[in-house]
Amino acid sequence: MYQKTNPIKTFVNYAVTLVLLLSFNQAFAAKPIPSPPDVSAKNYLLIDFASGKILAEKEPDVQIEPASITKLMTAYVVYKELDADRIALDDAVDISEKAWRMGGSRMYLEVNTSVSLDDLLKGLIVQSGNDASVALAEHVAGTEDAFVQLMNQYAADLGMNDTNFINSTGWPDERHLTTARDIATLSRAIIEEFPEHYRRYAEKEYTYNNIKQYNRNKLLWRDNSVDGLKTGHTESAGYCLVASAIRDDMRLISVVLNTDSKKARSSVSQAMLNYGFRFYESHVLYDETEVLSRPRIWNGEVQTIEVGLANKLAVTIPRGAYDELDAIMDIDTNIEAPVSKGQQVGEVRVSLDGELLQTVPLVALETVDEGSLFQKAKDYILRMIE
Repeated sequence: MYQKTNPIKTFVNYAVTLVLLLSFNQAFAAKPIPSPPDVSAKNYLLIDFASGKILAEKEPDVQIEPASITKLMTAYVVYKELDADRIALDDAVDISEKAWRMGGSRMYLEVNTSVSLDDLLKGLIVQSGNDASVALAEHVAGTEDAFVQLMNQYAADLGMNDTNFINSTGWPDERHLTTARDIATLSRAIIEEFPEHYRRYAEKEYTYNNIKQYNRNKLLWRDNSVDGLKTGHTESAGYCLVASAIRDDMRLISVVLNTDSKKARSSVSQAMLNYGFRFYESHVLYDETEVLSRPRIWNGEVQTIEVGLANKLAVTIPRGAYDELDAIMDIDTNIEAPVSKGQQVGEVRVSLDGELLQTVPLVALETVDEGSLFQKAKDYILRMIE
């Protein structure tokens, strides 16, 4: 018997199939899930952060102008450059006339001055400064046009297939388009890849040049579980809000687009988040590279090999349904060296009340080379006996 640290017990059946039974002490049964609330937004998407499961949607693949939601990608590119050590938070960024002349929301930069990259990020995220967006873009890539090429490349890398950026600010342009689904993908990437930078999206105010401005995401004041992300508004895009909240270790991301007022975007987002938290629960069953088993490997330099998952396995299920969750792990009974790290050696199937939810590859967590001639001869005899 192989005992895991989370309350999952593993039983071996003739060394072929490992059935992982999840036992939990929830005394209530899963409740019926109603349809998502009927809200006044032309497009929306609600997903669970851990699993990526869609909990509610309305035309999530219709292309729209994202307004200042664009600045999520502007920030993402900057984070990538910071992570690669090509720029630094204490960089002194020169403010060009183009940045200074930007209209719309601003942090009120002065032309021909230098501002730290860190301050510009605050102005971008908290104040939604168009001037900060252009200044950052020019610092990273030389020109805003060159920076936009980076934006579109990173969008392609993330699988944002219905997105095309024309500028770094979200300034209206009929060619500047994305979707609720693509925005959710980007938001999830920011939270997952850059948790140290994500914390800034919860800041409620920022003062620059003796001008205090407040974060336009009003849910930061109304709901203590909300810690991001970004608002947007133009005449063509309407009022938009990307929000994220975490309650009891469950994080949701809502994308609400094209509402008719600031109040509407906040109330719709709140309704979507409340719906998701009320009727669903999320659980990480296995972490990335967690050793799930050590099956026999033949003709190798060692006799067993560590196997697990290449990525964490999370599921989102109806609230109260945890008792009905099962996982079955099928492992190849004839694993033979050499085996490379990451090579598939089986699969894990997760089901809820008999219905298959997810199938993921079970992979080798280490490389095992071929063994000596003596080891191969020994294994040959053992396999003949078995």
